[in-house]
Amino acid sequence: MSVQRDSQLDMFAKPSLTVAKARGPSRRPSSQPAANSDEDMARTLEQSGNYRILRKLTARPIASVRRPEFSRLGVILDTETTGLNHRSDEIIEIGAVAFTFDDDGALGDIVGIYGGLQQPSRSIPPEITRLTGITDAMVEGQVIDMRSLSALIEPADLIIAHNAGFDRPFCEAFSKIFAGKAWACSVSEIDWSARGFEGTKLGYLVGQAGYFHDGHRAVDDCHALLEILDRQQGDGESPFAELYRASQCCRIHLFAEHSPFEMKDHLKARGYRWSDGSDGRLKSWWIEVGEDDLGDELSYLRSEIYRWKEAEPPIVRLTAFDRFKL
Repeated sequence: MSVQRDSQLDMFAKPSLTVAKARGPSRRPSSQPAANSDEDMARTLEQSGNYRILRKLTARPIASVRRPEFSRLGVILDTETTGLNHRSDEIIEIGAVAFTFDDDGALGDIVGIYGGLQQPSRSIPPEITRLTGITDAMVEGQVIDMRSLSALIEPADLIIAHNAGFDRPFCEAFSKIFAGKAWACSVSEIDWSARGFEGTKLGYLVGQAGYFHDGHRAVDDCHALLEILDRQQGDGESPFAELYRASQCCRIHLFAEHSPFEMKDHLKARGYRWSDGSDGRLKSWWIEVGEDDLGDELSYLRSEIYRWKEAEPPIVRLTAFDRFKL
């Protein structure tokens, strides 16, 4: 400030300097409050009721010591790819943030971070570059460091992705280190609407939680998701605790195989989805339900669709080790 004040004084004539000296050094009256901090000003605006403030989301540092009370290891993982099909498109970036947690779903500390780019076999489509900011020049000659990535993935008790149904097939096609791991999906296995959120996209969750971040780069998105998962509301459990609890439950795929064609609209209206068999599922309408809902769903199929009480539609039970593969 002294440099700025001197330059301003130089712009005035000398009589002004004489007046300033006669008055002596400038002092703030004792009754005048000190200048507000950025946070003070943000709170003032929020309390007015006329503004909503978004605070920049700051990534947590890597802990120097792993606390023994948080014995489990989770990894938040995000991928950027050349397209949507894991059979024909490729991963061009992987981000992973490893963190500790306990059996109750309380988060501990970040214990590892990895982010790496990979050059695909073909040029990155322009629409992918617009979405992710990743260009052909950025990935030229780049290869994901599998040793560093494996050091985080192999000991993990749970891998979390925001839309695991997308990330898991890409990751398993990319490397065998992801095979046999337990996965959880922070989109489908958390009831965000019950928590006051009106959408499930990560950018929306971050914004409604009162933050902003540099999105669409893998590691940045991992850090952002970790903060949202650890966001406590009142006395209830955190989103991560809910997610961890859901990951330990068995889910069931129920297939309405050989259901009458004229009942397709009824099945669709109830939430069944059609599989043509190309994704490894049976060629039929199917739905995913919890163990507690299986009895009601079987009763519906037997009474409303098959109209035969002895009907036994195919059932596949899935744990976190099986879910989101396709």
